[in-house]
Amino acid sequence: MLLTGLGLGVALGFTMQRGRFCVTGAFRDLWLTGSTRWLTAFLIVIAVQSVGVFGLDAAGVITLDPQPFAWLATIIGAFIFGFAIVLAGGCATGTYYRAGEGLVGSWFALIFYALFSAISKTGALSAPVAALRGITVEASTIHGVLGISPWVLVAVLVTGVGLLARHHLRLRSSLPVASLPARTSGIQHLLFEKKWGAFTTALIIAPLAILAWPLSWATGRESGLGITGPSSNIVNYLVRGNPQLIDWGVYLVIGILLGSVIAAKGSGEFRVRLPDVTTTIRSILGGVLMGVGASLAGGCTIGNGMVDTATFGLQGWVALVFMIIGTGAATRLFITGSARVGVSPARVPANQ
Repeated sequence: MLLTGLGLGVALGFTMQRGRFCVTGAFRDLWLTGSTRWLTAFLIVIAVQSVGVFGLDAAGVITLDPQPFAWLATIIGAFIFGFAIVLAGGCATGTYYRAGEGLVGSWFALIFYALFSAISKTGALSAPVAALRGITVEASTIHGVLGISPWVLVAVLVTGVGLLARHHLRLRSSLPVASLPARTSGIQHLLFEKKWGAFTTALIIAPLAILAWPLSWATGRESGLGITGPSSNIVNYLVRGNPQLIDWGVYLVIGILLGSVIAAKGSGEFRVRLPDVTTTIRSILGGVLMGVGASLAGGCTIGNGMVDTATFGLQGWVALVFMIIGTGAATRLFITGSARVGVSPARVPANQ
């Protein structure tokens, strides 16, 4: 059953690489251009997943068990993580799939992200992280606080995201789109050459995110998609050699890396690219802060921003807000601020 994590990870990594689906760009665009197109795509994944997860819970396939909300650690960690992903040039999954494209800077970011996730969860930083995460309130879900059925929130979210998507689809249909002549045809063209749109990519990722719940639960890992915990487990396994650390989530993140390599090779986008010194330093620092921030917040843009939000967890939605704020602070400091004073801005990978 663990191999289902590998298979789903390959599909997820392939889709994210081909669709250029990185949450960093979605957050950054809000501050650079005011565009909400990629954020809407991200919200589509949350909304569709929310329908599926509460359906699985109602059917008894999984049982959602809200935990106390570590509010202070979530706020601090999410801000740090949001700041870090600008330095690293990608969020957790974005770093995985860009590493699969051959970006050496992302290799550094990924290594230090996994390393400091482990240090923060089980190593030298585990005590202060645990202390901060021990500051909690019992309220843990939005529907629990409001005393309403989660399906009311599902309906509101689906309706709101649907209206946003319709707005962007209408706007895009009025713009001319230029394209090069196709070099291939059939399945090869669809998989490796044709440009994948933001919303198309989101509608492929969403069912994969739903499927992650029962597949993961079947192995005893009672969660959906997650990146930080499995990344930490890989480091701890390499150090301690405990095979129990290799769970469904570890197979998932390995699959994401493999899937992105397959997609990049097939589309001709794989190329080993060496970063300059500044980019290398920023990638390493970004990876360090990502690992610490995600551990404090209890998740990254996937575990918190995509998964916990789908269950209307307070941790997920608060983390999402403060990740966006953190991204805005780093964008102002390293991109818009440096551009104003004539300094070469931080690396900003194209993902749209």
